[in-house]
Amino acid sequence: MRNITNREARRRLIFALDDGTTLEDILSWVGLLRHHVGMFKVGKGSFTAFGPEIIRRIQGGGGQVFLDLKFHDIPATVAKAVGAAARLNVSMLNIHALGGMDMMKTAVDSLRETAEQTGLAKPLLLAVTILTSLNDDDLKQMGFARPCADTVLNLARMAQDAGVSGVVASAWDVVSIREACGKDFLIVTPGIRGPLAPQTGDDQKRTMAPAEAIGAGADYIVLGRPIRRAADPAGDADKIVAEIARELAGRKGGK
Repeated sequence: MRNITNREARRRLIFALDDGTTLEDILSWVGLLRHHVGMFKVGKGSFTAFGPEIIRRIQGGGGQVFLDLKFHDIPATVAKAVGAAARLNVSMLNIHALGGMDMMKTAVDSLRETAEQTGLAKPLLLAVTILTSLNDDDLKQMGFARPCADTVLNLARMAQDAGVSGVVASAWDVVSIREACGKDFLIVTPGIRGPLAPQTGDDQKRTMAPAEAIGAGADYIVLGRPIRRAADPAGDADKIVAEIARELAGRKGGK
């Protein structure tokens, strides 16, 4: 059994800063949780409302940022977007795998070139597969011929071939992705629910508990509302970190 420190386990927990009416309200969560989680996710709502300022303020408060904007456009447009994100010195960002192989390759090239030009660390680039709010029925309605599991696995393989660091995928798909793409391919799982992260009447469909997701092979888990709505958010985050540490310690020969 591996010896896992709380710090190592904590960096695997990402808190979603998706709710809040004011910048100060959102940033209050950074102050409360920055010693209890590893990273803060800034999504479309927060970034549209507050722009790059929210990233600078999180970083100024000692937090790392996962910029969750799921860029999905023609390759040239996405290349400019990920380059601009890299200049904000975010730690992680994502694109949408459904943008295709050329778009993903161009994004990878743009990050490398931006890092060379600026001297900043190259952020981890993830490709979103199929949203955790979608299931087989949804994909069928949209005209997909294959179910979620097959589509996710195909997109993950494409992303790896394009040079992307990893994927955002449901915990339901972690085992198959890990088997197909290996131990060094990052898997970030949203839609985390369970005893310490209960379902809260939201729009997630393909969910899993924190310990189960890490045990299946996820590298990072993303939680927002379950921690935010807890009676003791920091305390619940610490309990989830303890679960992560136990699961990581039990892994055989993995990360």
